[in-house]
Amino acid sequence: MAIPLLSALAIIGTSLSTSATAQSQIPVNPVAMVNQFEATNGKFDGYRRSGAKGVCATGEFTGSPEGRALSVASVFSGKPIPVLARFSVGGANPKAADNTKSQRNMSLQFTLPNGEQWLMGNISAPIFGSATPQQLMALLVARQPDPVTKAADPAKIKAFNDANPEVLLQGRYLASQPVPASFSSVNYWGVHAFSFTNASGAKQFGKWVFEPVNGTQGLTDEEAKEKGPNFLADDLRQRVKEGKVAFNFNLELAQPGDQLDNATVALPEGRKKVTLGTLRITSVSPDEKGACVTVNYNPMVMPKGVEPSNDPMLSARAAPYAVALGRRLSEGPKQ
Repeated sequence: MAIPLLSALAIIGTSLSTSATAQSQIPVNPVAMVNQFEATNGKFDGYRRSGAKGVCATGEFTGSPEGRALSVASVFSGKPIPVLARFSVGGANPKAADNTKSQRNMSLQFTLPNGEQWLMGNISAPIFGSATPQQLMALLVARQPDPVTKAADPAKIKAFNDANPEVLLQGRYLASQPVPASFSSVNYWGVHAFSFTNASGAKQFGKWVFEPVNGTQGLTDEEAKEKGPNFLADDLRQRVKEGKVAFNFNLELAQPGDQLDNATVALPEGRKKVTLGTLRITSVSPDEKGACVTVNYNPMVMPKGVEPSNDPMLSARAAPYAVALGRRLSEGPKQ
């Protein structure tokens, strides 16, 4: 039975100053979670509740021998695998500015043999903004605008941040980086840990990152200002036309003792990195349409040979994604 939004908020509201550990006992209903996203970030009918401003693209992935050594997943066969991608700007506003130091996203759907799929959402930061769904819900509540002032209560935000300092790490990382010059010139991390099983049954945990083959590229503040708020989609189309958009799918290998169940914690620096293959983007939708519009990129959909970690934020994504997709379909899905 769904928990009414007000009841869910009452439960969360008593815990704005609690730690992530204490919050982990708070039940989070997926309907209430999506409702809270809308209450805090705004509701834009037909658009995704997160990463609203985006563009569809297609490409292909070719796995490497190193990938095949780590996992029996068919994606690493070495044969070209069709990929349906979506590049987007973070946030719920479909008119978000492209020239700010905000999150960029690269969501992927690998279409594999025998009806298998691999869906993933990757972001331009090595860590996520919350450790648990309960902490995420509480964060959203703390930042919900007052209906009269249209602004969040600074005291509530400070109290929550002081009790949950890890939620600030992702924002600090993004603020420390230049505005990306292109969707194709920034790293995209999976942030969660996954295990890869090879033909012998051996498992290897790791966290992945898609790194541009041609390197990262940022803009100065002046360059970003000159670019204006709407340059990323056209830039991507031009770079793809020139054959310049490709990413190495790299896996950072975890070692015993590494924390694998908290997406606010990256693997320690210096972990061995293995290239699982190469993703090439070959076309971009010419407008706001495209096959990716109705794909929800649920990261819990993966092929045989790849398994999720016990990260609670990872497993908690599936249900809210389904709720949000259902709403978008009823509203008329938009890019």
